[in-house]
Amino acid sequence: MKRSLNDYREIVGDDAIGEIYRRARKLYGKTVVHVNSTYYGGGVAEILGSIVPLMNDVGIAAGWRMLRGTPDFFNITKKFHNALQGNSVNLTDIKKKLYCQANEDFSTYSHITHDCVIIHDPQPLPLIQFYQRKQPWVWRVHIDLTNPNSKLWEFLKSFVLKYDVIIISSEEYKLKNMPVEQRIIHPAIDPLSPKNMTISEKDIAKYLKKFNIPTDKPIITQISRFDRFKDQEGLIDIFRLVKQEVDCRLVLCGSMAVDDPESQQYYERTKRKANNFVKDQDVILITSENNILVNALQRISTVVVQKSLREGFGLTVTEALLKKKPVVASKVGGITLQIVDGETGFLVEPNDKEGFAKRIIEIMTNPSLAKTLGENASDDVKKRFLITRLLGDYLDLLQDLIT
Repeated sequence: MKRSLNDYREIVGDDAIGEIYRRARKLYGKTVVHVNSTYYGGGVAEILGSIVPLMNDVGIAAGWRMLRGTPDFFNITKKFHNALQGNSVNLTDIKKKLYCQANEDFSTYSHITHDCVIIHDPQPLPLIQFYQRKQPWVWRVHIDLTNPNSKLWEFLKSFVLKYDVIIISSEEYKLKNMPVEQRIIHPAIDPLSPKNMTISEKDIAKYLKKFNIPTDKPIITQISRFDRFKDQEGLIDIFRLVKQEVDCRLVLCGSMAVDDPESQQYYERTKRKANNFVKDQDVILITSENNILVNALQRISTVVVQKSLREGFGLTVTEALLKKKPVVASKVGGITLQIVDGETGFLVEPNDKEGFAKRIIEIMTNPSLAKTLGENASDDVKKRFLITRLLGDYLDLLQDLIT
């Protein structure tokens, strides 16, 4: 069913809805296209699945295209993704060639004549050099760029410099010595999406039964694609410590993004580690791409954890906070923008496993604390991190660029 801005009135109020329509007036009939590399798996696809229909609803002709690529291309871009977050990379000429070739191939059968082009993340970054530019181009980078591999960044910068605006998620991600305008726009979640909408106790029970998730013990949950930067293996170590104090269960639920060829490999590693610690289904791994299941899991969890080593923003944190769940998360990247330590959740240094365990146990043994954290967090998310606010930010950007 097509979503309209009017559907959000009860959540954000009439004033917010009216303001968005007012900001859209100068953009009626303007055309915008978003380009990324996958239609499911990960926060970028989820955001686009909500923001594009809403842009159309307020009078902008917005489209969404996905860069096609070979397995070689996605293997290379995964290495680039990791290197932009600080890993080393063997940047050979053949990698550069295959990376650019996939973008050039895409340009031959995807004509771009829109008033504005918004490119998401590194995969389609070189597209800009394969079109005759007649409009502003925006690079929306969703990952943490505080410590990119210098050799890779020097290569990618030749494309970045062609852009009119770079959108980042945090002040900390601002690129040094970058003459291109940089804007900070926080990501957001859709409270009416299947992952976040209110669901009944009956539906929750149905999905838990379908995926064989017992509820006889308190549940700790992490929702993340299987990726070493999400550190599910480290969370299993933390769970061992928690189990010494509280009899509970750990659920690791993650997707396998089309553009992430390492997901399956890391999942197998995590599974082997979990299998060394299975006692009455104490550790459950799920790879199903099912948004209602994620919704149900977050709602029945006693604690939601995000044990990331690096994190661009962390929309799974936002989702749990909206649902009034106490969250214990790594003090990294965009997570620190969302959680006020001790007020709306707990922040812990990513390698402090004992600290993580201590905070999880504290929440699990203090229901009053859990309730207070959850209520504070939900109120904050409604004010700062909903899709309607993101739509307004995009409208402001587009007004500056194309009116």
